[in-house]
Amino acid sequence: MTEPVIEAIDAVKFLGEGAGRVQALKGVSLAVGGGELTLLMGPSGSGKTTLLSILGCMLTPTSGTVRVGGRATADAGPEELAKIRRENIGFVFQSYHLFPTLNALDNVRLALDVRGENSHRAMQKSKEALARVGLALKMASYPSELSGGEQQRVAIARAIVSNPAILLADEPTAALDSENGHAIMEVLAEIAREQSRGVLVVTHDPRIVPFSDRIVSIEDGKIIGDKRPADGEARADKSGTAAAERTDKPSRKDRKRKP
Repeated sequence: MTEPVIEAIDAVKFLGEGAGRVQALKGVSLAVGGGELTLLMGPSGSGKTTLLSILGCMLTPTSGTVRVGGRATADAGPEELAKIRRENIGFVFQSYHLFPTLNALDNVRLALDVRGENSHRAMQKSKEALARVGLALKMASYPSELSGGEQQRVAIARAIVSNPAILLADEPTAALDSENGHAIMEVLAEIAREQSRGVLVVTHDPRIVPFSDRIVSIEDGKIIGDKRPADGEARADKSGTAAAERTDKPSRKDRKRKP
C-alpha cells in the first residue's frame, strides 16, 4: 500500500454515559492509502460508522491515534479539526444533504465558499467537478429536478471540488437502485485510481464488492478481516468505458420517476 493518507492506530471509542455506556471501538487500526478504493463492511452496530466519523475528525477517539496526511490530530482543538477536514477530507453520505434552493453548480461551489474561495476560479472548479461526475448538462438543475443517482453525483462533485486527499463515503448506494448504485461506484472507483485519492466506503451492500481494491470487515468494534480480491476478482474495470458511456440521462428507473 502507498503511504497512508489517513489512519487510525489502536482507536478505542466509548459512547454514552452510565449504565448505557458502550464500547463502540476496541483498539481498531486502519490505514487507507491513495489510489485505492477500500470497503469497510460490517453489520449494523459493528462500529463502522463510528470509525468513519473518527477518521473524518467528526468524533475524537477515547484513546488511540488518528493521523490525517501524516499529522496526528490528538492536540487539535475544534477549529483546527475543522480546518483539517476542510483541507484534507471530502464526505459523501447516504442522504445527499443538498440545499433545495440552490442549483447543482451552487451546491458544489458552496464547498469552496466556506474555504474563502469565491472567485471566478472557484466557479470554474465547480463546473469541472460536475463535469467529472457526468453532470455537465445539469449544472443549472435544482435537486428536485434531479434523480437520486444524479443528486448523489452532485454530492460527490461537492466532496471532490476542493481536491481532498481522502474521500469518506457512508452508505453512498443504500438509497439507490442497482443501476444507479453501480454508476456511483464507477465514479468513486475512477476517482480513486485516476486522481490518486484514498476512497473509503462504509457499506453493507454486497453488490458493490466488485468495485473494491480492498475489503476490511469489522464486527463488534474489532477488525476481523482485511483482504484484497484475487487477480481474477479484482475491481470491476468498467471505468474505461464508463466515462465514454456516462451521459446526463437518468437510469431506466429514474426516467420513470415522476417530478
